[in-house]
Amino acid sequence: MDNKKIEKISRALSDANRIAILQQFKKKKDCLYCAEVNDLLDLTQPSVSHHLKQLVDADLLLPQKEGRNLKYVLNQEVLDEYIACLNELKN
Repeated sequence: MDNKKIEKISRALSDANRIAILQQFKKKKDCLYCAEVNDLLDLTQPSVSHHLKQLVDADLLLPQKEGRNLKYVLNQEVLDEYIACLNELKN
């Protein structure tokens, strides 16, 4: 993983609302729909969309269209690679 990618992910994770969104994936273990995220967080729909877009742009979430709805799946591969890079810094 290059430094630009690490920076982009780090910026995406620098917001408490985005961390809260990722924590919901830990609870659901599958996917989340935009409407579910809206219900879980005390944010307006445009704000939720903004945070989801930031996580998608960092490749932490993968959007999947289901009819008129979007569902999001955690990109575990990118998250694991990011954590591995941070662990390399530690050692």
